[in-house]
Amino acid sequence: MRHPVSTLGRLKGSDAALVERIDALLPQTQCTRCGYAGCRPYAEALARGAADINRCPPGGEPGVARLAALLGRESKPLDPACGVPGPRVVARVDETRCIGCALCIEACPVDAIVGAARLMHTVIADRCTGCELCLPPCPVDCIELLDSGAPWSEADARAAKARHEARRKRLARRARRAAVPPSERARRKSVVAAAIARVKARKSAPRA
Repeated sequence: MRHPVSTLGRLKGSDAALVERIDALLPQTQCTRCGYAGCRPYAEALARGAADINRCPPGGEPGVARLAALLGRESKPLDPACGVPGPRVVARVDETRCIGCALCIEACPVDAIVGAARLMHTVIADRCTGCELCLPPCPVDCIELLDSGAPWSEADARAAKARHEARRKRLARRARRAAVPPSERARRKSVVAAAIARVKARKSAPRA
């Protein structure tokens, strides 16, 4: 069951500060295995007492222990329904089979896949969080997971969080633009064009 993307609007003061502290302990892989749409929504649920501390396989048992210490709860084993911890993996696209559908690009929560429609895609390995969200939408099963050979670090988590937040803001802007009626878009375009014309006219006008 997938829970709401965000409920931060319901949190105030010390609750919001607690969300930040919880979020800082999460691995920022944005894998959604916890049942929430990313690390931040899971942190918000934890702050409200609406989620258990043992739902993050990428964080492993050490992550559960850190959350337990912060929240004053008793540590417990990871919930097997959320998956099991394992070595850090990265996705790789088989270029000979990729059809350029771009579905994996849309699914990646940290913009680790680059390419364009009808062109081959590739994964930027050092950006990949191993979330596996690119696997289900691929219609030709051309994506495989490889052992990265390196552990997931705090620096990796910070970088992934920044990319995820940048993506979230970009998608929000796109959604707002899509919600603007065509007539309003045309009006805005004409206002901008008129402003540009006025600037050009001032620049070209002879000086006294």
